[in-house]
Amino acid sequence: MHRSSGTHARRVPSSVAASALATVTLALVGAPAVARADDAAATASPPAAKKNSDPLEKVNRATYAFNDALDRMFARPAATAYKRVVPEPVRKAVSNVLANFEYPETIVNSALQGKLKDAGQDAARFVVNSTIGIGGLWDPATKFGIPRHDEDFGQTLGRWGVPAGPYLVLPFLGPASFRDGPSKFVDRYANASHYIGAGNTEYYIRAVGLLDTRAELLATNAALDTAFDPYALVRNAYLQRRTYLVKDGQIEDEGYEEPFEEPIDEVAPAGTEAAPAGSDAPPPVDAAADADAAPDAPAASAAAETAPKIDVAP
Repeated sequence: MHRSSGTHARRVPSSVAASALATVTLALVGAPAVARADDAAATASPPAAKKNSDPLEKVNRATYAFNDALDRMFARPAATAYKRVVPEPVRKAVSNVLANFEYPETIVNSALQGKLKDAGQDAARFVVNSTIGIGGLWDPATKFGIPRHDEDFGQTLGRWGVPAGPYLVLPFLGPASFRDGPSKFVDRYANASHYIGAGNTEYYIRAVGLLDTRAELLATNAALDTAFDPYALVRNAYLQRRTYLVKDGQIEDEGYEEPFEEPIDEVAPAGTEAAPAGSDAPPPVDAAADADAAPDAPAASAAAETAPKIDVAP
């Protein structure tokens, strides 16, 4: 589940929008690099991007540069201050509450994909953490051994056979695709924060979620800053991860083919016959070539007899 998956479908008040925009930029641009086990495995999986997966690269790069500039001006400093000032146990509790809000997304999409067992397990997690965990402040479901899953409507469409389409970088929202971009708006209505409180409560919750996500991604700053092409790094990681999630990690390894699979036939010298294929016998010797190469035996013998001899005294 991704706290960055939800987006705003109706007009956001300017004060809330400013706060959200200050924290959304690279948090969502770097979303595929979240340091979790499943994300790391996804990034290590075979590449999902095809050669023509980014026909809008010129526009996408411009949007990426815009998002990255906003991130450096607002999101990074805000996330750094949040991580420095707020104690780790409090940040953990905030992350737990935000994750608990997202369980309905996974429950609904697991059911839509026919994963009824997964849907039941995440429903159990939601109930346990909402009650025993006091609204999700704690995560007793994990201690009880109830597994956690990660589904969204983009994955559901992928399971239904809808292709991802071209890669797309959205302003403020980061990497997506023609399939996953609109799915973010659908997931918003499955998020529990959409139905909590009144007025702008949902937007404040989402702003805090974006800030919390960006704080988790601070560790990726060095990788992005030192990458030869940060845009390509983020794009490839995102496409690989989405393929991994849609296929539940069941990605076939295309393997590696040696550049030369067939043996190369050696060209036999002129006047000789090549040995038949599969034969261990040495190639025939060219007698004429050997005769030309060997010295004249009688001439060599005569030269040896006429050569001066030097006697060495004992």
